[in-house]
Amino acid sequence: LPGRPLARGRLHPTNQTLRQIYQVFAEMGFQVYRARDVESDEFNFQLLNIPPHHPAREMQDTFYLTDPHSGAGDTVLLRTHTSPGQIRAMREFSSQSPDNPPPIRLVLPGMCYRYEQVSARYETQFTQVEGLAVGENITFSDLKGTINDFARRMFGQNVRSRFRASHFPFTEPSAEVDIECFLC
Repeated sequence: LPGRPLARGRLHPTNQTLRQIYQVFAEMGFQVYRARDVESDEFNFQLLNIPPHHPAREMQDTFYLTDPHSGAGDTVLLRTHTSPGQIRAMREFSSQSPDNPPPIRLVLPGMCYRYEQVSARYETQFTQVEGLAVGENITFSDLKGTINDFARRMFGQNVRSRFRASHFPFTEPSAEVDIECFLC
């Protein structure tokens, strides 16, 4: 008799979701930009206008790979967010044509690492995807339209979203976005 066929494996739900996110943003003209997981203090904090006294810089929040207080060169750490990739992408794209940098439309996915108390809600690593659009005549309403369009494509045409004013040290103006539960 022939052997029994083995069941095929599947992609992890996180990878399935990431691929769906990439597809939605690709349809909107964005490309995926991957950045490094191991970052310098300069790119992870300083260039993002996160001051030395900010809580995210404290040892309990960040996995430092070199001693931040040793004074020997730049501090190395596991990135706490994907935002350092924005700086690297802008520098890379602007170096291609310094006099006339091209517009940028990117999504930056990746793992982020924070020293957190592990619970049902928190883990020491998580996946983050952020977008970056740089060019002439791009406004906050473009951001809002892009996020609303993403939410509808990802969760269904009837999903509602809400923007709330918020403060992040590296963006101004800043907002947080809530998306209505699409299962409720």
